[in-house]
Amino acid sequence: MAEMKEGGQAAADLSVAAQSELLDLCEEQFAQLEKLQNEIILCEPDFCEKPQEQSVNRLVVTEAELKQWLAVEPKLLAANSEVLFQAGKEEMLKLCTELEMILSCYEAKRDKLRETKELEQKWLEEKKQVLRAASEHAERLKMEKETLSEHSVLQDTKEKIQKMKTYQGRLMECLGDILEKHVPLPQNESSTNKKKKNIDAEISENLISLNEILEMLMNKALNTPHDPYVTIDDTYWPPYVEMLLRYGVAVRHQENNFKLRLETFF
Repeated sequence: MAEMKEGGQAAADLSVAAQSELLDLCEEQFAQLEKLQNEIILCEPDFCEKPQEQSVNRLVVTEAELKQWLAVEPKLLAANSEVLFQAGKEEMLKLCTELEMILSCYEAKRDKLRETKELEQKWLEEKKQVLRAASEHAERLKMEKETLSEHSVLQDTKEKIQKMKTYQGRLMECLGDILEKHVPLPQNESSTNKKKKNIDAEISENLISLNEILEMLMNKALNTPHDPYVTIDDTYWPPYVEMLLRYGVAVRHQENNFKLRLETFF
C-alpha cells in the first residue's frame, strides 16, 4: 500500500510530457517482452526422447545468452531527465530507508556491546581488587616468614612444651589434692588390743596412696606402652585396686590377676 502511494505521488510530480514518454516506454518494453516470450514458446522443441541431451542443449543456449548480455553495454531506460531524476529520487529514498534500518540495528548492537563492556570492566575491576589483596597477603606472609628465624621457632616450641609441663603438673597436684581429701589412706582405729594395733600400723605404713597407684599406672603406660602392666604387691591396698577395676579405670591381666594396667581411653 505504501509503495502504491509513493508511486502515485511520483506520477503526480511528473509533467504530462514525462508521464506520456514513460507510458510509451513501458508499452514498448512490454511489447518486446511479449515478442520474446512468443519466440521462446515457438522455438521450444517438442518432447524429446533424450531428456538429458535436451537439458544439455538448454544449458549451452543459456550460457551463450548470458555471455551476450554481459557483452552488451547498459543504456538508460529513458532519455527524459525528469523521468531519470524521479527514478533516482525514488532509489535514493529507498536506499535512505534501508540505511536508516541498518543504522537502527547497529545502534542497538552498539548499546548492547556498551552494556557488555561495562559489565566486563566491572568484573575486571573486582578481579584486580582480589588479585591486589591476595598479593598483599602473600607479601605479608613472606615478610613474616623472613622475620621468623629457626631460633625463634625453637624457642616458641620450648615455651609451648614448658607450658604443657606446667599444666600437667597443676593437673597432677589437683588430682592429688582431690584423692587425698576424698580417698585418704586407711587410718588406725583405737583398739584395746595392742597386738592388733601394731599389725594395723605396720600395714598402714607399707601401703601407698591411690594417687601413687594412678601415677605408677600412667607412667608405665607412657614409658613402656608395649608392656603397660604393673605387678600388685602388699603395698597396694585391695579396696583401692577393687575400686579402680570396678569403675573401669584399670583392668587385670588375662592370665595373671596380680598385674594391672591403665584402661585405654583413646
